[in-house]
Amino acid sequence: MATRRRIRPIEGRAAVAAWASGDRASDVTATAVRFALEELAALAPGGSVEVRVPPYGAAQCVEGAHHTRGTPPNVVETDPDTWLRLVLGDLDWAEATASGRVSASGARADLAQWLPLFAATGDQPGEASPGP
Repeated sequence: MATRRRIRPIEGRAAVAAWASGDRASDVTATAVRFALEELAALAPGGSVEVRVPPYGAAQCVEGAHHTRGTPPNVVETDPDTWLRLVLGDLDWAEATASGRVSASGARADLAQWLPLFAATGDQPGEASPGP
């Protein structure tokens, strides 16, 4: 199933780049977070993990049993700053979970293989890096 896009990639890439350059305006952060969630859902399609980044958005991803009611069995939750640092590669998944900056519950809630989404090797935001 294709990821439903709400943010045009050109706008999403621009917001991620602006955020990475230090622009922390609310609209920039919101667009960057939502675009990164869309990118994750495109890279790891499915419905077994819900990734929550309040107050800006949530996405379901990773192959497996699709959740429809109540609290999903696999949930990742973090703040916008931590989420964007993870997707940009400025923060390591293991460090973020160990420090409590990311709450990850459930057997499938480890997103390390998909992060960072935007490689530090010169990929432009919006050109998601493949996982291992």
